[in-house]
Amino acid sequence: MPDNALRTLSEHVLEHLRRTGWRLVTVESCTGGLIAAALSDIPGSSDVLEGGFVTYSNALKMSAVSVPEAILAQYGAVSTQTAEAMARGGLLNTRDADLAISVTGIAGPSGGSTLKPVGTVCFGLVARTGSTTSVQCHFTGDRAAIRAQSVHHALQMVLNA
Repeated sequence: MPDNALRTLSEHVLEHLRRTGWRLVTVESCTGGLIAAALSDIPGSSDVLEGGFVTYSNALKMSAVSVPEAILAQYGAVSTQTAEAMARGGLLNTRDADLAISVTGIAGPSGGSTLKPVGTVCFGLVARTGSTTSVQCHFTGDRAAIRAQSVHHALQMVLNA
């Protein structure tokens, strides 16, 4: 996605958050903080962006955002169940966020399997009100392309919340 398109989408997300009065927290694995970076690149974003967690390892998913070890053991790090738990934990571990978006996936070029090939990415969106959405997508391209598509998808989910 061209930088100007990402910036425009990020601006729309921030405007949406301002209109709804929500503060957002991100919980990222395969995107490594790119969602929070896209939003925080816009001046004034601190009024609606609480911050973000980069939980690349399973150990940090458990300790930083309280993902239950049982979920990781049963479903794996790349699953809608883990994505939901990551988002829920992001909310639980922040005081002022109203909405959490999470992403966990396999950006490649290795790490995939028959059941979860490279490009498999799961998202979770949890609101403080209890509303929860999760989805699994499959993106194509190289590592950079998969990560870029993941950022776009996550921002679009927030925009549609």
